[in-house]
Amino acid sequence: MLKINKLCVSLEGSPILRSLSLEIHAGTTIAVVGRNGAGKTTLLRSIMGLIPASSGDMHLDEHNLIFSKAHLRPSLGIGYAPEDRVIFPTLSVQENLEFPCGIQKMTKLEIEERLEHVLDVVPQLKVMLPRSGSALSGGQGKMVALGRALMVGSSVVLLDEPFQGLAPALALQYSQALGRLRTSRPDLSVLITESNSALLSDIPNQILTIERGSFVDTTH
Repeated sequence: MLKINKLCVSLEGSPILRSLSLEIHAGTTIAVVGRNGAGKTTLLRSIMGLIPASSGDMHLDEHNLIFSKAHLRPSLGIGYAPEDRVIFPTLSVQENLEFPCGIQKMTKLEIEERLEHVLDVVPQLKVMLPRSGSALSGGQGKMVALGRALMVGSSVVLLDEPFQGLAPALALQYSQALGRLRTSRPDLSVLITESNSALLSDIPNQILTIERGSFVDTTH
């Protein structure tokens, strides 16, 4: 379980996340929805350790993430697909997918097994494997970023604005991939951020709304 308790984050002296608390149980998909600048990306980057917390706690099972260095968090089973994809243009798609596994010093057999699983979940990647990262469209890049996150995300996968800018056909393929992921990895926790809740369909188990760095009650 990923548990965040009273997380506060400031950037250049301005508060971005304000005493934010969240629990994501195994097998649960939660979506955080809010306008641009509400704190969605900052939340994911904080979980990954890319932005330091000002105060509060974050735990993944028994691991205290506050004291875990950013480059070690993938080894705890956290996969991250950023909004801007960050695909290495000089590497092939297969090399992009396998890159974080190599950093984690996984064995060749383990990498092959993980790649096979990812291709089952996102079969569109099979034909892309030899393609250069520089030859991908924006939507294809998002599919690759999803696959790369799944290569290391054995406990939690963080998806930042995955549907933004996707053509309808690719958005459908992405949704179908998440459906297959839920079936093949029933214990995986998934945290999705989006600006438009209508893009999420019935994917999340729960939708939370964030405004000015805090979750708000939208039931009234």
